[in-house]
Amino acid sequence: MSMVSRPKGRPEDLPEEPPDTATGSGHGRPGHGRPGHGSGDITARGSDGAAPSTSAAASASAAASASASDAASDARHRLTTLQGLAALSLDAMASVAYGPESIVLVLAAAGGYGLGFTLPVTLAIAALLAVLVASYRQVIAAYPDGGGSYAVARTHLGRRTALVAAASLILDYVLNVAVSVTAGVAALTSAFPALYDDRAGICLAVLLLITGINLRGVVDSAKAFLLPTAVFIGAILTMIVVGLFRDAPASTVTADGHASVLAPHATAVGALLLLKAFAAGCSALTGVEAVANAVPSFRAPAARRAQRTEVALGALLGVMLIGLAVLIGRFHLQPVEGVTVLAQLADASLGHHAAFYVVQFATMVLLALAANTSFGGLPVLMGLLARDNYLPHVFGLKADRQVHRHGVLALAAVAAVLLIFSGGDVNTLVPLFAIGVFVGFTLCQIGMVRHWRLDRSPGWRGKALLNGSGALLTGVSAVVVTATKFTEGAWLVALALPLLVLLFEAVHRAYTRIGERLGLGRVPEPPHRARSLVIVPVSHLSRLTCEALNAAVSLGDEVVAVTVTHGAPEDRPAAEALRRDWELWNPGVELLELPSATRSIGRPVAAYVTDLTTRRPGTRITVLIPEAEPAHLWQRLLQNQRGAVVAHAVRRDTDAVICRLRFRLETDARMW
Repeated sequence: MSMVSRPKGRPEDLPEEPPDTATGSGHGRPGHGRPGHGSGDITARGSDGAAPSTSAAASASAAASASASDAASDARHRLTTLQGLAALSLDAMASVAYGPESIVLVLAAAGGYGLGFTLPVTLAIAALLAVLVASYRQVIAAYPDGGGSYAVARTHLGRRTALVAAASLILDYVLNVAVSVTAGVAALTSAFPALYDDRAGICLAVLLLITGINLRGVVDSAKAFLLPTAVFIGAILTMIVVGLFRDAPASTVTADGHASVLAPHATAVGALLLLKAFAAGCSALTGVEAVANAVPSFRAPAARRAQRTEVALGALLGVMLIGLAVLIGRFHLQPVEGVTVLAQLADASLGHHAAFYVVQFATMVLLALAANTSFGGLPVLMGLLARDNYLPHVFGLKADRQVHRHGVLALAAVAAVLLIFSGGDVNTLVPLFAIGVFVGFTLCQIGMVRHWRLDRSPGWRGKALLNGSGALLTGVSAVVVTATKFTEGAWLVALALPLLVLLFEAVHRAYTRIGERLGLGRVPEPPHRARSLVIVPVSHLSRLTCEALNAAVSLGDEVVAVTVTHGAPEDRPAAEALRRDWELWNPGVELLELPSATRSIGRPVAAYVTDLTTRRPGTRITVLIPEAEPAHLWQRLLQNQRGAVVAHAVRRDTDAVICRLRFRLETDARMW
């Protein structure tokens, strides 16, 4: 059958549409001209230089009102200082539950004499905490777009080093989610042993809950976690204050009957043991960098609010760590099997009463929710990596509530895999924890030293010395932690770190090739008009067919409708009916039949498009695929997906433009 097309070109005597003057042609990039400069400033002057008309002024007023409304709505989805403390400090706050215990367990190898060094080691960690807080305050001021260690390293240490910092932070954030959830569930199963066998499922349920809250926005997560954070901080500070006024433990019920892990007859403490205790206790510093990574999540002035949050976090964490260390020495506490150090301190300070259970319950909840720190910091970091072409650009997108939704979902997915792999056992994951954050700390401190050397602002030598000391301390800690935990699973982190860097490099190379093919950064040739041909696949006559042809004749110079026919006897009546109905309708577009020996409907259309491309190389070919869009989501299951099949075949085998026309079906109440 011959093909008859209907020319539908634009009349040559009609003028073209006027250019979009809203963007202007003033100085700078299009759409970014300064007010009052260039022809783009249509709100300041009319085309004749006169003052704006009433309608123009009204439009400007409406636009300003809408802009102010959008700004207010955006601010509602950003953090205040208090909300930032609740959303981004849970990891650091919860670390007081295992940081002091890590120190005590290491020093217990030197017996009671070794435990006497708990306070000095804690003071050294607190000093390092002060250095880190001071450093990250400067990072926040210098890099208000967030990114923390990655942003600093990218500017001052080079691209590869920045990728190492980013990879280390990603590993730490992911492991923090898994460790926090499993630790919280471990506290729950300790109180209710019957739930022990179900801990993996409970971990996944907790992860699902935290993910759902974070998908609603960082502000909603902060509001949800504000009360648990306040209860935990209040309980720990109360326990410390009460304990300082006691001369002896109020109770030792929790430790009674449990075997001590204190090494007997040990009377010497070596430098290596103290260094190991220091490195173990530095696990309490995880999460300090989260605020610097998530500066864009704060309300304006974002940098100032983030700095206040960082200081508040450091002050609270330092007071709690030192206070707990003082109580450990005051009560001559000895670590025992099966009971946490924090539980023993709560028992000794508050007695084995309701207050004791408040501390335990608050600790359990905060440990489980400490994963929220990762959900606040990692998606922002992934967004920065996506902006720099080291991760897929989808991670840079934000939802209406300022949520990096894809980053949140990716973090949840990887954490879920770790939880399933570990079976919800915290001891499987702890050896992997805190290595990445020390690498990030060290690179950030080194980068800030270089920053001060280049900046040379007043007092730069003292600031550089501060950062250099911090880099030395965190670097030593990173080496010690990795070495002591290498055989316990830290080798996985050492292997994953370079693999992540290689992944970043591969993504960057792919984007570079895509940019070269697209000509990004180069001014393209002026657009030119080519003769257009629109192909419309049809299978029957309906309003959908009519709408498709209406759109096609509006878009193209030529239009051809095609239908795929099969030679099977059962298919002939439908083909003959369509041919007969088409002749009766006579839309002015002839129907072309594409015979197919198989049941395929996409390949014949793609083959026809390929043939047309060969015969008419200068013609722009568009395949317009009409599809009905049901009023209800569940009704999409009733569709035959012919449009998707045709679109896939044409996209795979040709370079034709694909246009999928959606014909929305109205809701019919009788269907319900």
